[in-house]
Amino acid sequence: MVDLDGMLELPATPIGVMLFAHGSGSGRFSPRNNYVAAQLRSAGVATLLLDLLTPQEDALQQNRFDIALLSRRLHAAATWLGTEPLSAPLPLGLFGASTGAAAALRLAADSGSGVAAVVSRGGRPDLAGPALAQVNAPTLLIVGGEDGVVIDLNRQALAALHCEKELVIVPGAGHLFEEEGKLEQVAALACAWFVRHVDPV
Repeated sequence: MVDLDGMLELPATPIGVMLFAHGSGSGRFSPRNNYVAAQLRSAGVATLLLDLLTPQEDALQQNRFDIALLSRRLHAAATWLGTEPLSAPLPLGLFGASTGAAAALRLAADSGSGVAAVVSRGGRPDLAGPALAQVNAPTLLIVGGEDGVVIDLNRQALAALHCEKELVIVPGAGHLFEEEGKLEQVAALACAWFVRHVDPV
């Protein structure tokens, strides 16, 4: 049992909650994920950003690629959201970056997880392995157009998914979407995908 640090923020009348699974070497203070989270809250979506690893665990490189460990931590966070009065009634979304995308998809493959939608940014969904075929939640894969190897890995993962799915390649963007205007595109895509699947009116 470990304690994980996180930040849960809710807009006035949330339509859902997005749980963030950060990538290798990243955490709840990731400027990119915090930007996306702020845009989600503007769209009426609560957000939970947390560190899936303790500082001591994160110091070991192999832990950052331990998808089973990251998935267990993400599952625990999702379970906690389901017990908190403010977040329990809300549809659950998962936003995964890098290795966090694989952890998110493994959680979504759990038939009891109740995940409403998944978004992957520059992710490694291929690391979810056989679990990809069990994912039922609508899944959006977002990859930078200059992120060649990761594009190929996402195409492989897309083929393995049997749910509603889409792969969006953002032209001119690298792995971290640091180029001008590219992260804004990611946030807009993530907001539209999640809102459409939890509030389809």
